[in-house]
Amino acid sequence: MREEMARREAAELLRGHRKPRSPHGWGLLVALWLLAFYEPVVTEGHLRRKNLEFIFIRFSAWEFEGCDKLWAGLVTTLCQNIRQHFGALPLSVFHVLGSRPRFASGFSQREWILKKGACLRLWGLLLVLAAGVAVLLVALLVPGIKDHRALKVVGSAAASLSGSSLVLGALSILKNFLVSEKKKIERLTDSDRFAGQLGFMSKIRGEVEVLVDFLAFMEVFERRRLRVVLEITGLDLCYPEKVAGVFNAMATLLSDANAPFIFVLAVDPSVIVPCLEQTGCMKGLADNGYLYLNRAVTLPFSIPETGARSRLRSVEAAIRTREDLMYRVIAGNVAKTRGGAAAAPALPGWKEVDSQAVPWIHEAFRCLHDASDVLSRYLPENGANVRRIVNTVPITLRLLLHRGAEILSPRAAAAWVVLADRWPGRLSWALQCLEDAGQSAAPPPALFGKSLWSVFQEHAGELSALRQALGKVLSLDADPELFQAFLARDFPFSAAEARRLLAVTVNLDHSIRHHMALLRALGRL
Repeated sequence: MREEMARREAAELLRGHRKPRSPHGWGLLVALWLLAFYEPVVTEGHLRRKNLEFIFIRFSAWEFEGCDKLWAGLVTTLCQNIRQHFGALPLSVFHVLGSRPRFASGFSQREWILKKGACLRLWGLLLVLAAGVAVLLVALLVPGIKDHRALKVVGSAAASLSGSSLVLGALSILKNFLVSEKKKIERLTDSDRFAGQLGFMSKIRGEVEVLVDFLAFMEVFERRRLRVVLEITGLDLCYPEKVAGVFNAMATLLSDANAPFIFVLAVDPSVIVPCLEQTGCMKGLADNGYLYLNRAVTLPFSIPETGARSRLRSVEAAIRTREDLMYRVIAGNVAKTRGGAAAAPALPGWKEVDSQAVPWIHEAFRCLHDASDVLSRYLPENGANVRRIVNTVPITLRLLLHRGAEILSPRAAAAWVVLADRWPGRLSWALQCLEDAGQSAAPPPALFGKSLWSVFQEHAGELSALRQALGKVLSLDADPELFQAFLARDFPFSAAEARRLLAVTVNLDHSIRHHMALLRALGRL
């Protein structure tokens, strides 16, 4: 993501666009001036900007496990990190004087419009203050007028009223500067009666809306798009109620269509699904945690099994953390400097992979979009599932190219992604039966020459016997007759092809297959 950010930044500068700016140093004074006297406008030129900045925030749910409301920890972490990134002063001034950007009328390219009302009020207060001070000084110092109490009263009243308005504005900014959004939320949650406060959630929502408006303002100021990336980890170590609370907080933050938030949820589905099913958030979803995850996640990425080279790298990384073995690392470095060790072969670079993958991705998308292609008939009706497939196809093709594996065709790779999305239960069963047959003491000689459909047919009776234990998983599948037509007629993947594609399959939850393996092993005892 950082590389993509730098690439887009350089591309924008080559197009001759203005250089982005930051709210630090001299830019802080410019930001404060614009916050006080100007209103931002979203123009057509701003919408065409391709450069963006990712603001990365890491949230470990385990660190907030002790608090009553885990979702409050998520919101406070978000507020605190945004405050640290941009500085406390701009955010404090925005609370008092800032405004959300409005869209330009027509094709105007003016990004800043003077706040005439605010300027008139400020100049009016300053004039009244100056006039009041002048009248008061005249009434106090000029001989012959000292005895006129009326002038003293008028001057002091005018100076006090105008001065107090300015002081109140400054105190409001100082209060927001000293009391952060995190402290405000913590103060609400620390209250013994916060759960009974009718306006509690509205207050939390109000703080989040101020952050969203502030980010929209900073987008126009910095001349680039802003996206807040929250990486959520450790959720599978928390109690079920806390897990459901974090999902509710994510839904609240993403409820705005223009919210600049991206959630990276790193969890183990086999742990999260039972947690969700034990709470009350599953009402209306047939108590199916997998279905809930499918609705909540727009880009699934289930990490495939680790290859031999990756396992060796993990072992090497673990050894490097051992102080008693560090001398081996040092000795290895000395040997390399003396030329005693041969260099490891370099993996193909991602830039080369991207250049090769672009035409394959275009061809795969063409097959999905072609009404005359039989593949388009198997696309789901749900828009969220279609987005999952479209998001997953480029990743699958890039992984195939990066591994140097032989690609059947872009159409076949796209068909495999559709198969994994529409029938995760039945596909996982066929793949697990194929894996178990290959690991047996006497595997059939023509095992990998079979079709994947024939492997499924051979073990369909066993799957029927386990339909009660696998009921929730099988409920994720689409029409069984379409599954037969897909594998037996339109896309007859062989067992060898399925084995090769499994290594790059990221939209298939591998915990389903592991659960099936456990049930098969228990049935054979």
